[in-house]
Amino acid sequence: MINKQPLIDRFLSYVTIDTQSDENSNTTPSTEKQWVLAKKLHQELIDLGLTDVSIDDNGYIMATLPSNSTKKSPVIGFISHYDTTPDFTGTNVKPQIIEKYDGKDIILNQDQNIILSPDDFEDLEQYTGQTLITTDGTTLLGADDKAGITEIMEAVKYLKNHPEIEHGTIRVGFTPDEEIGRGAHKFDVKKFGADWAYTMDGSQIGELEYENFNAAGVKVFIRGKSVHPGYAKGKMINSIYIAQDFINSLPRLETPEHTSDREGFFHLNGIKGDVEETVLEYIIRDHDREHFEARKEVLSNLGAEINSQYGLELITLSIKDQYFNMREKIEPVMHIVDLAEEAMKAVGVEPIIKPIRGGTDGSQLSFMGLPCPNIFAGGHNFHGRFEYVPVESMIKATEVIIKIAQLSLKTKNHS
Repeated sequence: MINKQPLIDRFLSYVTIDTQSDENSNTTPSTEKQWVLAKKLHQELIDLGLTDVSIDDNGYIMATLPSNSTKKSPVIGFISHYDTTPDFTGTNVKPQIIEKYDGKDIILNQDQNIILSPDDFEDLEQYTGQTLITTDGTTLLGADDKAGITEIMEAVKYLKNHPEIEHGTIRVGFTPDEEIGRGAHKFDVKKFGADWAYTMDGSQIGELEYENFNAAGVKVFIRGKSVHPGYAKGKMINSIYIAQDFINSLPRLETPEHTSDREGFFHLNGIKGDVEETVLEYIIRDHDREHFEARKEVLSNLGAEINSQYGLELITLSIKDQYFNMREKIEPVMHIVDLAEEAMKAVGVEPIIKPIRGGTDGSQLSFMGLPCPNIFAGGHNFHGRFEYVPVESMIKATEVIIKIAQLSLKTKNHS
Protein backbone atom coordinates (compact mmCIF):
# COMPACT_ATOMS: atom_id res chain seq x y z
CA MET A 1 0.00 0.00 0.00
CA ILE A 2 2.75 2.47 0.98
CA ASN A 3 5.47 3.08 -1.58
CA LYS A 4 8.74 2.15 0.13
CA GLN A 5 11.28 4.31 -1.70
CA PRO A 6 9.52 7.67 -1.31
CA LEU A 7 9.17 6.95 2.41
CA ILE A 8 12.91 6.22 2.66
CA ASP A 9 13.77 9.33 0.66
CA ARG A 10 11.61 11.51 2.87
CA PHE A 11 13.10 10.09 6.06
CA LEU A 12 16.67 10.59 4.82
CA SER A 13 15.90 14.19 3.87
CA TYR A 14 14.84 14.84 7.48
CA VAL A 15 17.58 13.05 9.42
CA THR A 16 20.38 14.75 7.50
CA ILE A 17 19.19 18.11 8.92
CA ASP A 18 20.71 18.77 12.35
CA THR A 19 17.92 19.66 14.80
CA GLN A 20 19.61 19.06 18.14
CA SER A 21 17.89 20.95 20.97
CA ASP A 22 19.62 22.75 23.85
CA GLU A 23 18.32 22.63 27.41
CA ASN A 24 20.43 25.67 28.37
CA SER A 25 18.70 27.91 25.85
CA ASN A 26 15.72 30.11 26.74
CA THR A 27 14.38 30.46 23.20
CA THR A 28 11.74 28.37 21.41
CA PRO A 29 12.90 26.50 19.45
CA SER A 30 15.92 26.20 21.71
CA THR A 31 18.29 26.15 18.71
CA GLU A 32 18.19 28.18 15.53
CA LYS A 33 18.99 25.13 13.40
CA GLN A 34 15.62 23.55 14.22
CA TRP A 35 14.05 26.21 12.03
CA VAL A 36 15.62 24.64 8.94
CA LEU A 37 13.53 21.50 9.22
CA ALA A 38 10.52 23.37 10.61
CA LYS A 39 10.31 25.59 7.53
CA LYS A 40 10.82 22.60 5.25
CA LEU A 41 7.93 20.73 6.90
CA HIS A 42 5.70 23.77 6.71
CA GLN A 43 6.28 24.06 2.97
CA GLU A 44 5.83 20.32 2.39
CA LEU A 45 2.42 20.42 4.10
CA ILE A 46 1.43 23.27 1.80
CA ASP A 47 2.71 21.34 -1.22
CA LEU A 48 0.67 18.30 -0.16
CA GLY A 49 -2.44 20.44 -0.40
CA LEU A 50 -3.41 20.44 3.26
CA THR A 51 -5.40 23.36 4.62
CA ASP A 52 -4.93 25.71 7.59
CA VAL A 53 -1.16 25.18 7.34
CA SER A 54 0.59 27.37 9.90
CA ILE A 55 3.90 27.83 11.65
CA ASP A 56 4.02 30.17 14.64
CA ASP A 57 6.84 32.23 16.12
CA ASN A 58 7.88 29.32 18.33
CA GLY A 59 8.16 26.77 15.53
CA TYR A 60 4.90 24.89 16.16
CA ILE A 61 3.50 23.58 12.90
CA MET A 62 -0.15 22.67 12.34
CA ALA A 63 -2.19 21.60 9.32
CA THR A 64 -5.52 20.01 8.41
CA LEU A 65 -6.54 17.20 6.12
CA PRO A 66 -10.28 17.95 5.80
CA SER A 67 -12.90 15.24 6.16
CA ASN A 68 -14.11 13.66 2.93
CA SER A 69 -17.08 12.02 4.66
CA THR A 70 -20.67 13.11 5.23
CA LYS A 71 -20.67 11.25 8.53
CA LYS A 72 -20.23 13.13 11.77
CA SER A 73 -16.90 12.08 13.21
CA PRO A 74 -14.30 13.24 15.74
CA VAL A 75 -11.30 15.36 14.79
CA ILE A 76 -8.20 13.19 15.25
CA GLY A 77 -4.66 14.56 15.63
CA PHE A 78 -1.24 13.07 14.94
CA ILE A 79 1.80 14.71 16.52
CA SER A 80 5.58 14.27 16.32
CA HIS A 81 8.62 16.33 17.32
CA TYR A 82 11.43 17.36 15.01
CA ASP A 83 14.23 18.05 17.48
CA THR A 84 16.83 15.46 18.50
CA THR A 85 18.42 14.92 21.89
CA PRO A 86 21.19 17.21 23.17
CA ASP A 87 22.86 14.17 24.72
CA PHE A 88 24.46 12.90 21.50
CA THR A 89 25.52 14.69 18.36
CA GLY A 90 23.12 14.98 15.44
CA THR A 91 25.56 16.95 13.28
CA ASN A 92 26.52 15.56 9.88
CA VAL A 93 24.34 12.44 10.08
CA LYS A 94 25.30 9.89 7.41
CA PRO A 95 22.57 7.21 7.28
CA GLN A 96 23.38 3.74 5.98
CA ILE A 97 20.79 1.50 4.33
CA ILE A 98 21.08 -2.24 4.96
CA GLU A 99 18.97 -4.17 2.46
CA LYS A 100 17.74 -7.65 3.41
CA TYR A 101 19.50 -7.67 6.77
CA ASP A 102 21.13 -11.06 7.31
CA GLY A 103 20.80 -11.17 11.10
CA LYS A 104 24.55 -10.76 11.68
CA ASP A 105 26.84 -7.98 12.90
CA ILE A 106 26.56 -4.67 11.05
CA ILE A 107 29.80 -2.72 10.71
CA LEU A 108 28.79 0.88 11.25
CA ASN A 109 32.29 2.30 11.10
CA GLN A 110 35.23 0.26 9.89
CA ASP A 111 37.89 2.80 10.93
CA GLN A 112 36.64 3.08 14.50
CA ASN A 113 35.54 -0.57 14.81
CA ILE A 114 31.98 0.38 15.74
CA ILE A 115 29.65 -2.59 15.32
CA LEU A 116 25.89 -2.95 15.73
CA SER A 117 25.52 -6.52 16.89
CA PRO A 118 22.56 -8.75 17.80
CA ASP A 119 24.78 -10.01 20.62
CA ASP A 120 24.36 -6.59 22.24
CA PHE A 121 20.95 -5.66 20.82
CA GLU A 122 18.86 -8.81 20.53
CA ASP A 123 15.89 -6.95 19.01
CA LEU A 124 17.85 -6.89 15.76
CA GLU A 125 17.12 -10.56 15.17
CA GLN A 126 13.40 -9.98 14.62
CA TYR A 127 14.20 -7.80 11.60
CA THR A 128 16.16 -10.37 9.63
CA GLY A 129 15.34 -10.00 5.95
CA GLN A 130 14.13 -6.42 6.33
CA THR A 131 15.62 -3.07 5.29
CA LEU A 132 17.37 -1.26 8.13
CA ILE A 133 18.55 2.34 8.26
CA THR A 134 21.46 2.84 10.66
CA THR A 135 24.01 5.50 11.58
CA ASP A 136 27.65 5.49 10.49
CA GLY A 137 28.62 5.05 14.15
CA THR A 138 29.60 8.68 14.78
CA THR A 139 26.20 10.32 15.32
CA LEU A 140 22.68 9.44 16.31
CA LEU A 141 20.21 8.75 13.51
CA GLY A 142 17.25 10.92 14.51
CA ALA A 143 14.49 8.34 14.07
CA ASP A 144 13.34 9.82 17.37
CA ASP A 145 11.23 11.41 16.10
CA LYS A 146 11.80 12.01 12.40
CA ALA A 147 10.45 8.52 11.77
CA GLY A 148 7.18 9.71 13.30
CA ILE A 149 7.14 12.82 11.14
CA THR A 150 7.83 10.73 8.04
CA GLU A 151 4.95 8.38 8.86
CA ILE A 152 2.48 11.20 9.43
CA MET A 153 3.50 12.92 6.19
CA GLU A 154 3.28 9.72 4.17
CA ALA A 155 -0.10 8.87 5.70
CA VAL A 156 -1.71 12.22 4.90
CA LYS A 157 -0.18 12.12 1.42
CA TYR A 158 -1.72 8.69 0.87
CA LEU A 159 -5.12 9.78 2.14
CA LYS A 160 -4.94 12.90 0.01
CA ASN A 161 -4.11 10.83 -3.08
CA HIS A 162 -6.77 8.18 -2.37
CA PRO A 163 -10.05 10.02 -1.85
CA GLU A 164 -11.88 6.71 -2.05
CA ILE A 165 -10.69 6.09 1.54
CA GLU A 166 -13.34 7.74 3.69
CA HIS A 167 -12.06 9.56 6.75
CA GLY A 168 -12.87 12.37 9.13
CA THR A 169 -10.91 15.56 9.76
CA ILE A 170 -7.24 14.92 10.53
CA ARG A 171 -5.03 17.44 12.29
CA VAL A 172 -1.24 17.31 12.03
CA GLY A 173 1.14 18.85 14.58
CA PHE A 174 4.95 19.05 14.64
CA THR A 175 6.76 20.44 17.68
CA PRO A 176 10.26 21.58 18.71
CA ASP A 177 12.16 20.78 21.89
CA GLU A 178 10.44 17.58 23.04
CA GLU A 179 13.81 16.12 23.96
CA ILE A 180 14.37 18.80 26.60
CA GLY A 181 10.86 18.44 28.02
CA ARG A 182 9.37 21.56 26.41
CA GLY A 183 7.67 20.13 23.35
CA ALA A 184 4.17 20.83 24.60
CA HIS A 185 4.86 23.99 26.61
CA LYS A 186 3.66 26.39 23.92
CA PHE A 187 1.39 24.03 22.02
CA ASP A 188 -1.96 25.73 21.38
CA VAL A 189 -4.44 22.95 22.17
CA LYS A 190 -7.45 25.15 21.40
CA LYS A 191 -6.05 26.12 17.99
CA PHE A 192 -5.22 22.49 17.23
CA GLY A 193 -8.87 21.70 17.76
CA ALA A 194 -8.71 17.91 17.96
CA ASP A 195 -10.91 15.74 20.15
CA TRP A 196 -7.87 13.62 20.86
CA ALA A 197 -4.51 12.86 19.28
CA TYR A 198 -1.71 10.33 19.08
CA THR A 199 2.00 11.00 19.31
CA MET A 200 3.94 8.87 16.83
CA ASP A 201 6.92 8.67 19.13
CA GLY A 202 7.21 5.11 20.41
CA SER A 203 9.95 2.61 19.66
CA GLN A 204 9.53 -0.92 18.31
CA ILE A 205 6.69 -2.02 16.09
CA GLY A 206 3.47 -2.64 18.01
CA GLU A 207 4.08 -0.33 20.96
CA LEU A 208 0.94 1.38 22.24
CA GLU A 209 1.36 3.36 25.41
CA TYR A 210 -0.97 5.40 27.57
CA GLU A 211 0.93 5.60 30.84
CA ASN A 212 4.31 7.12 31.54
CA PHE A 213 6.53 8.20 34.38
CA ASN A 214 5.80 11.03 36.73
CA ALA A 215 8.96 13.09 36.45
CA ALA A 216 10.89 15.74 38.34
CA GLY A 217 14.30 17.35 38.05
CA VAL A 218 16.33 18.00 41.19
CA LYS A 219 19.39 20.11 41.87
CA VAL A 220 21.19 19.55 45.16
CA PHE A 221 23.39 22.51 46.14
CA ILE A 222 26.05 21.66 48.72
CA ARG A 223 27.97 24.49 50.35
CA GLY A 224 31.43 23.93 51.80
CA LYS A 225 34.18 26.06 53.28
CA SER A 226 37.57 26.33 51.63
CA VAL A 227 40.62 26.88 53.83
CA HIS A 228 44.32 26.46 53.11
CA PRO A 229 44.80 22.68 53.45
CA GLY A 230 47.83 23.14 55.66
CA TYR A 231 45.74 24.96 58.27
CA ALA A 232 42.36 23.36 57.65
CA LYS A 233 41.87 21.24 60.76
CA GLY A 234 38.52 22.01 62.34
CA LYS A 235 37.83 24.70 59.75
CA MET A 236 37.50 23.22 56.26
CA ILE A 237 34.21 21.77 55.09
CA ASN A 238 34.73 19.84 51.86
CA SER A 239 31.49 19.92 49.87
CA ILE A 240 32.67 17.02 47.70
CA TYR A 241 32.76 14.65 50.69
CA ILE A 242 29.29 15.76 51.74
CA ALA A 243 28.11 15.11 48.20
CA GLN A 244 29.59 11.62 48.42
CA ASP A 245 27.66 10.99 51.64
CA PHE A 246 24.45 12.23 50.01
CA ILE A 247 24.90 9.98 46.97
CA ASN A 248 25.75 6.90 49.02
CA SER A 249 22.73 7.39 51.31
CA LEU A 250 20.27 6.77 48.46
CA PRO A 251 19.20 3.20 47.61
CA ARG A 252 21.76 1.92 45.13
CA LEU A 253 19.42 -0.50 43.40
CA GLU A 254 16.78 2.17 42.73
CA THR A 255 18.66 3.51 39.72
CA PRO A 256 17.95 3.20 35.97
CA GLU A 257 20.42 0.36 35.45
CA HIS A 258 18.68 -1.77 38.11
CA THR A 259 15.00 -1.12 37.35
CA SER A 260 12.43 -2.04 34.70
CA ASP A 261 8.69 -2.02 33.93
CA ARG A 262 6.90 0.20 36.46
CA GLU A 263 9.80 0.44 38.90
CA GLY A 264 10.86 4.00 39.66
CA PHE A 265 14.33 5.37 40.31
CA PHE A 266 16.66 8.16 41.38
CA HIS A 267 19.12 9.00 38.61
CA LEU A 268 22.26 11.03 39.25
CA ASN A 269 22.99 12.46 35.82
CA GLY A 270 25.36 15.30 36.62
CA ILE A 271 27.91 16.37 39.21
CA LYS A 272 30.13 19.44 39.34
CA GLY A 273 32.06 20.74 42.27
CA ASP A 274 35.06 21.71 44.33
CA VAL A 275 35.70 22.17 48.02
CA GLU A 276 33.57 25.33 48.19
CA GLU A 277 30.50 24.07 46.36
CA THR A 278 29.21 20.91 44.70
CA VAL A 279 26.04 20.62 42.66
CA LEU A 280 24.34 17.26 42.06
CA GLU A 281 21.72 16.93 39.33
CA TYR A 282 19.12 14.19 39.69
CA ILE A 283 16.02 13.14 37.87
CA ILE A 284 13.24 11.29 39.71
CA ARG A 285 10.91 8.92 37.89
CA ASP A 286 7.99 6.78 39.08
CA HIS A 287 4.73 5.60 37.51
CA ASP A 288 2.94 5.64 40.85
CA ARG A 289 2.07 9.18 41.96
CA GLU A 290 2.35 8.43 45.69
CA HIS A 291 5.74 6.77 45.23
CA PHE A 292 6.82 9.73 43.10
CA GLU A 293 5.95 12.20 45.87
CA ALA A 294 7.69 9.95 48.39
CA ARG A 295 10.89 10.03 46.32
CA LYS A 296 10.93 13.81 46.43
CA GLU A 297 10.44 13.64 50.18
CA VAL A 298 13.33 11.19 50.54
CA LEU A 299 15.72 13.69 48.94
CA SER A 300 14.42 16.59 51.01
CA ASN A 301 14.66 14.62 54.24
CA LEU A 302 18.18 13.44 53.41
CA GLY A 303 19.32 17.01 52.90
CA ALA A 304 17.73 18.04 56.19
CA GLU A 305 19.36 15.13 58.02
CA ILE A 306 22.86 15.98 56.78
CA ASN A 307 22.32 19.63 57.68
CA SER A 308 21.32 18.50 61.17
CA GLN A 309 24.49 16.44 61.50
CA TYR A 310 26.65 19.47 60.74
CA GLY A 311 24.46 21.96 62.58
CA LEU A 312 24.63 24.13 59.47
CA GLU A 313 22.46 24.60 56.39
CA LEU A 314 24.96 23.22 53.92
CA ILE A 315 22.46 21.55 51.59
CA THR A 316 19.59 23.18 49.73
CA LEU A 317 17.44 21.51 47.08
CA SER A 318 15.53 22.75 44.05
CA ILE A 319 12.84 20.29 42.95
CA LYS A 320 10.82 20.96 39.79
CA ASP A 321 8.06 18.73 38.47
CA GLN A 322 8.47 18.04 34.74
CA TYR A 323 5.45 15.95 33.73
CA PHE A 324 2.92 13.49 35.12
CA ASN A 325 1.52 10.09 34.24
CA MET A 326 -1.05 10.57 31.48
CA ARG A 327 -2.90 7.41 32.51
CA GLU A 328 -5.28 9.35 34.77
CA LYS A 329 -6.31 11.47 31.77
CA ILE A 330 -6.54 8.59 29.28
CA GLU A 331 -8.51 6.06 31.33
CA PRO A 332 -11.78 8.09 31.13
CA VAL A 333 -11.50 7.97 27.31
CA MET A 334 -10.09 4.49 26.82
CA HIS A 335 -11.94 4.15 23.53
CA ILE A 336 -9.09 6.09 21.91
CA VAL A 337 -6.63 3.39 22.98
CA ASP A 338 -9.05 0.69 21.84
CA LEU A 339 -9.27 2.40 18.45
CA ALA A 340 -5.49 2.36 18.01
CA GLU A 341 -5.35 -1.27 19.09
CA GLU A 342 -8.03 -2.19 16.56
CA ALA A 343 -6.17 -0.31 13.83
CA MET A 344 -2.93 -2.15 14.56
CA LYS A 345 -4.59 -5.54 14.41
CA ALA A 346 -6.34 -4.58 11.17
CA VAL A 347 -2.99 -3.98 9.44
CA GLY A 348 -1.33 -7.08 10.88
CA VAL A 349 0.53 -5.56 13.83
CA GLU A 350 0.34 -7.21 17.25
CA PRO A 351 -0.18 -4.46 19.86
CA ILE A 352 2.32 -4.25 22.70
CA ILE A 353 0.60 -2.27 25.44
CA LYS A 354 3.07 -1.25 28.11
CA PRO A 355 4.07 1.76 30.23
CA ILE A 356 6.59 4.25 28.87
CA ARG A 357 9.78 4.43 30.88
CA GLY A 358 10.04 8.08 29.98
CA GLY A 359 7.70 10.77 28.76
CA THR A 360 6.38 12.22 25.54
CA ASP A 361 4.68 15.41 24.43
CA GLY A 362 1.52 13.35 24.85
CA SER A 363 1.85 13.21 28.63
CA GLN A 364 1.84 17.00 28.91
CA LEU A 365 -0.79 17.45 26.21
CA SER A 366 -3.10 15.06 28.04
CA PHE A 367 -2.96 17.30 31.10
CA MET A 368 -3.56 20.32 28.84
CA GLY A 369 -6.88 18.86 27.71
CA LEU A 370 -5.80 16.86 24.65
CA PRO A 371 -5.78 13.11 25.48
CA CYS A 372 -2.81 11.75 23.62
CA PRO A 373 -1.61 8.10 23.76
CA ASN A 374 1.66 7.13 22.12
CA ILE A 375 2.10 4.86 19.08
CA PHE A 376 5.25 3.19 17.80
CA ALA A 377 7.41 4.97 15.22
CA GLY A 378 9.64 1.92 14.72
CA GLY A 379 13.11 3.00 15.85
CA HIS A 380 15.48 1.36 18.32
CA ASN A 381 18.40 2.47 20.51
CA PHE A 382 17.44 6.14 20.50
CA HIS A 383 19.88 8.89 21.51
CA GLY A 384 23.09 7.20 20.42
CA ARG A 385 25.33 5.81 17.74
CA PHE A 386 23.56 2.42 17.64
CA GLU A 387 20.17 3.87 16.69
CA TYR A 388 18.42 2.18 13.78
CA VAL A 389 14.96 1.86 12.25
CA PRO A 390 13.46 -0.93 10.09
CA VAL A 391 11.76 0.56 7.05
CA GLU A 392 9.02 -2.07 7.27
CA SER A 393 8.13 -0.82 10.77
CA MET A 394 7.77 2.71 9.44
CA ILE A 395 5.50 1.45 6.69
CA LYS A 396 3.31 -0.33 9.24
CA ALA A 397 3.14 2.79 11.42
CA THR A 398 1.98 4.74 8.37
CA GLU A 399 -0.69 2.12 7.72
CA VAL A 400 -1.83 2.36 11.36
CA ILE A 401 -2.38 6.12 10.97
CA ILE A 402 -4.43 5.55 7.83
CA LYS A 403 -6.49 2.83 9.49
CA ILE A 404 -7.18 4.99 12.56
CA ALA A 405 -8.42 7.71 10.22
CA GLN A 406 -10.82 5.21 8.66
CA LEU A 407 -11.98 3.61 11.90
CA SER A 408 -12.59 6.95 13.61
CA LEU A 409 -15.72 7.32 11.49
CA LYS A 410 -17.27 4.58 13.63
CA THR A 411 -16.44 6.37 16.86
CA LYS A 412 -19.35 8.00 18.66
CA ASN A 413 -17.38 9.38 21.60
CA HIS A 414 -16.51 12.84 20.37
CA SER A 415 -17.43 16.45 20.94
